[in-house]
Amino acid sequence: MIKALAPYIVTNGNGHEAVEFYKHAFDAELIGVQTFGDMPPNPEYSLPEEAKDRVMHAALQVGDTRLMISDTFPGQPYELGSQVTIAMILTDVEKSKDVFSKLSDGGNVTMELQETFWSPSYGQVTDKFGVSWQITTEVE
Repeated sequence: MIKALAPYIVTNGNGHEAVEFYKHAFDAELIGVQTFGDMPPNPEYSLPEEAKDRVMHAALQVGDTRLMISDTFPGQPYELGSQVTIAMILTDVEKSKDVFSKLSDGGNVTMELQETFWSPSYGQVTDKFGVSWQITTEVE
């Protein structure tokens, strides 16, 4: 089941500043902030020092809407005009696979749908219309 759609703002190293800016601008409630340095260590990938304090994921509650924010990982491309994606939150792994497959048709997968430490099913895809999606599953 699809739970929600949320705007997801991507910044280029100034994520903490963006979180504070939008929190103030919208009188929003800060739900939480995780940095890349908060991730569990992965022996296959060393975390560059300059990435550790960048925002991996932040969430603000703005009325009935959740606004999400993250920084790019150092070295990833950042282009003005592509800094907003749409996060789709689902409650079922099989449904996330179905939606991801449909969005991928004619599009470009940037991160295969996979289990992560925060979700049993997460992936990123740009659909054939150029819209970037983050598909994530939250199982209760």
